[in-house]
Amino acid sequence: MGHLGKLTSVKDLPSDKILADFIKQAMKFNEEGVKVVKAKPVEKKDVTIPDYFAVALKKDKAAKTGFDNFSPSQQREYIDWLVEAKTEATREKRMETALEWIAEGKIRNWKYLKK
Repeated sequence: MGHLGKLTSVKDLPSDKILADFIKQAMKFNEEGVKVVKAKPVEKKDVTIPDYFAVALKKDKAAKTGFDNFSPSQQREYIDWLVEAKTEATREKRMETALEWIAEGKIRNWKYLKK
């Protein structure tokens, strides 16, 4: 149906003639049995933990427990953050920070949570 934009008042509606046309089109689609094609849901990928991070988690039991308690999306946020690092030094720094935060039970973007 038409692209009417944001409707904030009755004045924003199109004319009666245009609305009647929209209704007639909708009735025609219903009579013909036209169905809306829904997009298929995207399959979620399994979380793959990089070897260097798995080793670091094994050494830190509190972080391992915290990481295992996170949802897959929260785990993925930490892993993506680590994998996106361009240099080894950045990856090491992020891994230290991640282990500290995970041991405290903090999700990746804990600073932005509403209090």
